[in-house]
Amino acid sequence: MKFEAVLFDCDGVLVDSEPLTNGVLRDMLAELGWQMSTAECMRFFVGKAVVDETATIEARTGKPLTEEWMLAFRARRNQALQDHLLAIPNIHAAIQTIHTAYAGKIACASGADRIKVELQLRKVGLIEFFDGRVFSGHEMPRSKPWPDVYLAAAAALNANPARCAVVEDTVTGVRAGVAAGATVFGYSPATSGHVDAQTLREAGASLTFTDMDQLAALLV
Repeated sequence: MKFEAVLFDCDGVLVDSEPLTNGVLRDMLAELGWQMSTAECMRFFVGKAVVDETATIEARTGKPLTEEWMLAFRARRNQALQDHLLAIPNIHAAIQTIHTAYAGKIACASGADRIKVELQLRKVGLIEFFDGRVFSGHEMPRSKPWPDVYLAAAAALNANPARCAVVEDTVTGVRAGVAAGATVFGYSPATSGHVDAQTLREAGASLTFTDMDQLAALLV
C-alpha cells in the first residue's frame, strides 16, 4: 500500500451535506438579522464550526449566540439531513475498494459534532466502513485547522501520521491534514460550492482530483 491508513473528512467528501446545512444556517441567521444567500453562507462557513464563528455572528446580528439557538440549529440541521442527504457520487465503490485494500485501516475525521457525522454515515449507508473509527473535532482540544482530530485518528489506527493519506475538500481541512504531517488529497469537483483545485493546492494539498471514481487508483 502507498500509505499506512486513509483518513477521510465527512462533509463534502463522503456526503453532500453542505448545501443542506448551510441552507438551514442561512435561514436561521436571517431570522437573527444577518441576510445572505446560501452561496454566500457556504463561502463563509464551509470548513468551519458554527460555534467557532460566534464573535462574527454576534457582530453581524447584534444578538448573543445562545446555547438554545445552537440546539435549535442542530435540530433543524439534523432533520434536513435525515430527510434529504445524499452521498457524494461514486463514494461507495471508492470506500469499498479502499477499505478492503487497507484491511479496514480507514477512519472518518470530521470537524463536525459526532451526532451529525454518525447520522450522516448511517443515512447514506457508509457507517459499516467507519463504525468505531469516527473522530469529531468537537471532542478534541482544538478543531480544524489544527491537526488534533487527524492525529487522534492516526493514533487509533496505530499509524504514523506522516504515512497517512487525508482526503479533504476545504482549505481548513487541508491545513489540518498538512499540520498533522499527512499527505493530503484535495477533492474539487466541478460543481458549485466546492473549493477550486488551485486553492486546495495552495493550502497544501499534494494532489487534487475531481471525481471519487479516481480516488482508489490514487491510494491503492
